[in-house]
Parts: sequence; C-alpha cells; structure tokens
Amino acid sequence: MFATARKKEDLDRLSERGVESIALDLRDEGSVAKCFAEVIKKSDGFLHAIVNNGAYGQGGALEDLQRCHLREQFEANLFGWHDLSCRAIPVMRRRGGGRIVLIGSILGYLALPLRGAYNASKHALEGWADTLRRELRGSHISVSLIEPGPIDTRFRANSLTQFKKTIDVESSAHRASYIRLMKRLDPEAALTPFTLPPQAVVNKIVRALESPKPKTRYRVTVPAHAFWFLRKILSDHIQDWIIRRTEA
Repeated sequence: MFATARKKEDLDRLSERGVESIALDLRDEGSVAKCFAEVIKKSDGFLHAIVNNGAYGQGGALEDLQRCHLREQFEANLFGWHDLSCRAIPVMRRRGGGRIVLIGSILGYLALPLRGAYNASKHALEGWADTLRRELRGSHISVSLIEPGPIDTRFRANSLTQFKKTIDVESSAHRASYIRLMKRLDPEAALTPFTLPPQAVVNKIVRALESPKPKTRYRVTVPAHAFWFLRKILSDHIQDWIIRRTEA
C-alpha cells in the first residue's frame, strides 16, 4: 500500500508512522506521471486499487471567483483524478480487474451557497464516475463513490486558508455572508451537527475495496443520507428554502 501527499511535512509524518509515501500534486501532470511510475516500479506492475482522495474546497460566491480559481479547483479535484485513473486502468485490465474508489461529497448532489467551485467539481465527479463505471462494464474494474457529509478533518481549516488567499471580503456584495462563513470554517468553531470522525469514511473505503460486489455509492453521515432522499421528493423551491434556513 502506498500513500501520497503534496507537502513534504505530510510525507515525513506518514513515513514516521511506517507508511510508505510518495509525493503527488494532482494539479501537476508531471507529478502524477512520476508518482504512478514509482508505484508501478515498487509494486512490480501489480495494482489492485486506487483511492482518489486529494482535494480542497475553494470557498466564495461564484461572482467573486476568477477563472483561474475554478481552473485550480478542477485541476486538483477532477483532472488529476482523471489522469491518475486513466493510467491505472490499463494495468488493471492486464491483471483482470481492480477497484477505483473516489471520495466525493454530499456537495456532489447538494449545492450550497458560497461553495460554487467545490460544488461544481464534485457534481462533475458524479457524472465522471457514472460514465467511467458504465464504460468499464465487463472489465471487472469497479468504480465506487464515497459521499461523505460533515467529517472532522482539516478540510475546514484548509478551506478557510484558501478562502482568505483568494477572496476580497470587504469589497464583495456577500460580505455579511462571508463573515458567517469564516466563523463556521474556523477550526475553533463548534462542529456541524452529525459530524463523524474520519474512521467513518475509512470504513466505507474498506467495504468498497473488499466487498465481492461493491456498491456504486456509499453515503456517510445522516445529512448525506437525508439530502439524497429529500432531493428526490422535494421541489427546487422547497430545497432552496431548507438550505436558506440551515445556512442562516
């Protein structure tokens, strides 16, 4: 098993814990190629599964985001995953099968305000995963999406850092909403109700990797299950009202 990370300090921390780690920046095609070649070399060409998890959340209202911000979001959250998966598929075909596991999000089917770039990348991932699964029919390569709701990780803190780097809060028409958003993203703020620890996602990943018949989707947390159901039975206007209430 190989773990990947972009930052040297994260690679060092993984190594200290006895995990073999390789540098990978999903935004950089050269980094993806180098990482994959190293994995294949170290595994003697054997590859059973990949878990695509590298992503970040670019906050901000769509009207405040520049084209480059969306491009960076998609490079990390989708294009890099596409590149890595397409390199893995021929190897899996040669050995007669494999598993591709993708860490999506509740925001892949629920669009929340001020998260447009991230919403778009995860909605795109949903369509990408469905297409890939259907194209791989008969190959014995399964494609599974893990769709978590709120999980207690550094995602909020990292999103806040990225938000402050890219958004001019004081000049925006959304200033008041941004102030509330920054309070929610603060690492010291109370966790969202129904937040689960990372192990809840790990458990679903293990199922997707080990089940004889892996599911196409695994939802994690109460909100993920609830909104998947509600989006099927409620009108857009009612869904908009619920989201306004929860975001207030």
